[in-house]
Amino acid sequence: MGLCIDMAAIAANWRALADLAPGARPGAVVKADAYGLGAARVAPALYAAGARDFFVALAAEGRAIRPLLPDDARIFVLSGHMPRARLDGLIPVLNSAEQFFRDRALRPRGAFAIQLDTGMNRLGMEPAEWAAVAPDALAAHTDAGTGPALVMSHLACADEPAHPANAVQLAEFNRLTQGIGAPRSLAATGGILLGRDYHFDLTRPGIGLYGGAPFAAAQPVVTLSLEVIQTRSVGPGECVGYGCAWTPARPSRIATVAGGYADGLLRALSGRAAVLWAGDRPCPIVGRVSMDLITVDVTDLAVVPPELEILNPRQGVDALAAAAGTIGYEILTSLGGRYPRQWS
Repeated sequence: MGLCIDMAAIAANWRALADLAPGARPGAVVKADAYGLGAARVAPALYAAGARDFFVALAAEGRAIRPLLPDDARIFVLSGHMPRARLDGLIPVLNSAEQFFRDRALRPRGAFAIQLDTGMNRLGMEPAEWAAVAPDALAAHTDAGTGPALVMSHLACADEPAHPANAVQLAEFNRLTQGIGAPRSLAATGGILLGRDYHFDLTRPGIGLYGGAPFAAAQPVVTLSLEVIQTRSVGPGECVGYGCAWTPARPSRIATVAGGYADGLLRALSGRAAVLWAGDRPCPIVGRVSMDLITVDVTDLAVVPPELEILNPRQGVDALAAAAGTIGYEILTSLGGRYPRQWS
């Protein structure tokens, strides 16, 4: 059983997304432990590829990778300056006037970034709040050269190119930032794909680095193999797994593999279209996914291999997510700590 992470593919995806926004400085989102793939490995690899701006959700995530990156790497904390947060060597993305004035009081010469709410209603300063803060914030940039290092916002519907909210948020971001001297950022992976108008000065690719939609041209990054613990013969009328939820229509051979919902392979995969792979042969999941085990129909295999793959180029994170009724982000970030990881 093992989770193999293709570091060359991550770097290639970063370069490909950078090439799609040639006028912008390409950053990299490595929050949630680089989407579950190991920020301690991924961030230095992206630095080696050319990334200098990294985005994490929490200060603790930033502190974990700060010693692993050279001094010219900037690490932005998207949750901003929270009470009791230690921001040594990190740049908070300030989301409210309260955070702005707290940061200014506690770190008078510290660099900072600003997030504006352009319609997502999640994080960021609303227009009236930004109007009240902007004179102080922009004066700090002009007078001290310490911030804002970036003024940014986030798109709610970038993965739906035709959604009218994209144009509305773009217009609002342009209106709120017109004439400012600080660098601007609006586009994550989906925003990069929307085109030049959304790129501004800095992009923030995330899921596309790790092989996920909406970046259809991404190279696959993850292969996940599960060990076969046992195989058994099951006849018509017998049941497999909890709840007797599956019975074969023919004499069948069932493999039980090591992995389950405790490892991020969601219970919702039960009875759906997901398969495991033996080379190029698909083997359907049968019965219910349980905490530690999955049962797989291997009747059509001449030889059952010692491992079966549930993530590979034939069934990536988005295909597996679709079978479970979720999104690739959840599959990636849920992959559990019991998998031995290999970075290649």
